Amino acid sequence: MSGIKKTSKSWTTRRDQKAVRLAKIDHLLKGKLLGNEHIIEALELLISPGDKVVLEGDNQKQASFLSKALNEVSTDKINGLHMIMSSISRPEHLDIFEKGIAEKIDFSYAGAQSLRVSQMIEDETLKMGEIHTYLELYGRLFIDLIPNIALVAADKADEQGNLYTGANTEETPTIIEATAFKDGIVIVQVNELVEELPRVDIPASWIDCIVAADQPYQLEALFTRDPRHITELQILMAMMTIRGIYERHSVQSLNHGIGFNTAAIELLLPTYGEKLGLKGKICKHWALNPHPTLIPAIESGWIESVHCFGGEVGMEQYTAARPDVFFTGRDGSLRSNRAMCQVAGQYAVDAFVGSTLQIDGEGNSSTVTSGRLSGFGGAPNMGHDPRGRRHSTPAWLDMINEQHELSRGRKLVVQMVETFQSGNEPVFVESLDAIKVAKQAGLATAPVMIYGDDVTHVVTEEGIAYLYKAQSLDERKAALEAVAGVTPIGLRHNQNKVEKMRRDGLVAFPEDLQIRRTEAKRSLLAARSVEDLVEWSDGLYNPPAKFRSW
Repeated sequence: MSGIKKTSKSWTTRRDQKAVRLAKIDHLLKGKLLGNEHIIEALELLISPGDKVVLEGDNQKQASFLSKALNEVSTDKINGLHMIMSSISRPEHLDIFEKGIAEKIDFSYAGAQSLRVSQMIEDETLKMGEIHTYLELYGRLFIDLIPNIALVAADKADEQGNLYTGANTEETPTIIEATAFKDGIVIVQVNELVEELPRVDIPASWIDCIVAADQPYQLEALFTRDPRHITELQILMAMMTIRGIYERHSVQSLNHGIGFNTAAIELLLPTYGEKLGLKGKICKHWALNPHPTLIPAIESGWIESVHCFGGEVGMEQYTAARPDVFFTGRDGSLRSNRAMCQVAGQYAVDAFVGSTLQIDGEGNSSTVTSGRLSGFGGAPNMGHDPRGRRHSTPAWLDMINEQHELSRGRKLVVQMVETFQSGNEPVFVESLDAIKVAKQAGLATAPVMIYGDDVTHVVTEEGIAYLYKAQSLDERKAALEAVAGVTPIGLRHNQNKVEKMRRDGLVAFPEDLQIRRTEAKRSLLAARSVEDLVEWSDGLYNPPAKFRSW
């Protein structure tokens, strides 16, 4: 210490500022409870211009009462906010930028608001931070995007301020922890105030203010796929995936993206998978929302465990009745956790099976297309080879191409796409739109969803490209061309090369997998309607009205 002068400073500035802000709403509170008629006034007293505000809004569960209230504050009192949202899902999420309440955004996914996001960036109404994966965004909440304010949603609260998150815990614990333990202010909307909670998911000491919303938070049925809409082409692709990937590599743990292709796989396990004698050998452990199309596979004994990112509307009774499969509390309700399930999907599973809107000739893919800044959610977390992994499984080891003393396996990353999307737009393209979008939005790098060198397999209606076997970039390109159909990429294929790759196992067509295209019929599906799924569940599945056709 000799010669060094110790400066006198306060080490509690954030804590002191929090106390000053909370004192401003003392007159509005009863304990931690705030009347919902005072929410706008409270926000104006608690939030300061330029604050970092994290607003709960993943792709299912929305803090909709609080987002609407934030949209009503005075811009004279609150402006220039730096918003942090995993999903930009509601109109008011962007209205606050047009009004000047907010200025900058860091997010993961935009979905239905993606067109408007793109336009607002072009109009300079919205300033972009970065597009993140979910885990990346959650991680930054603890590093350099530490929130001043958290606006979150829960199912119930008691008078002390303890929270019950119910079947849709999702990202609530992560957001609250990052805020509460760095002296930020946590404001929670709840559906109901009760005397006694079914269980305490988040303790009152983490919470500053609770308001009973005027209506329940918005919850989307995002992962429900009506089997009526599964096509024979999708059934063919599902058969190839089961035979040419899951069986071949002994895939026992996995994540499925949302879509009719993967729904078809789930519905073929009790039929086609049973015929192949694969029960107990593949698809036992899942990191996955409770997809209704999983019900037949669960009921027929295929699936041993499912850990969920979030819930699914209508599946609450079913998951409560199947605690051997799902993670549930003593009260019976599902315990989902988006951050922990992303970790499981990144490090603990054998395979990720997803889809995309565009793939280039090297296998790079993105859901960001011209005029649409959609982001990509969790796919890049799960759709890459996590090089920190050290545990081995048969599927992971089966990806080893060359044997030497330090050989390591790799995760299976499967892209499952039809060669043309709706509107006759080719999925396989010369150059990703994401490159142009990056320039338009002023991003430092192109928003690629999954990089080509992470992709091990591509499945189309034409066949499977086993990209992990490619010994060079040219070989990778040729394998992709072989399954890209009549797209600009597919038209470059060389038939002699294709035949050689089939012999060498780099490419497989249905006939190479002992699959006849005429076998791919809807009669193979274990359930062919939502009504069938309800029957499989013994009436425990209660689908939303829009999925009822009986």
